[in-house]
Amino acid sequence: MSQNYYNLCCQYNGQVVRINDRFGRQHVGRITNVTRQRVFIQPLGGRGRGGFGMGYYGGYGPGYGYPYGIGLAFVTGVVLGGLLFW
Repeated sequence: MSQNYYNLCCQYNGQVVRINDRFGRQHVGRITNVTRQRVFIQPLGGRGRGGFGMGYYGGYGPGYGYPYGIGLAFVTGVVLGGLLFW
């Protein structure tokens, strides 16, 4: 199943998406990189521009404006972000 998500994430590389994981969390952001094990997304807006936290590249996780990885084995759905904003 993760092979299908790998291909889908590669197809949407550079675009804004919403990714659902098997823990029920939703991750919204721009796909910046895809490997066979992870998809890396840059969160949209939020705290990354406001200066909260002391994050570094790949740092403290979602919401700090830096890309973070999600294991492809945990992904349960990918939706193109353009569908989110209409």
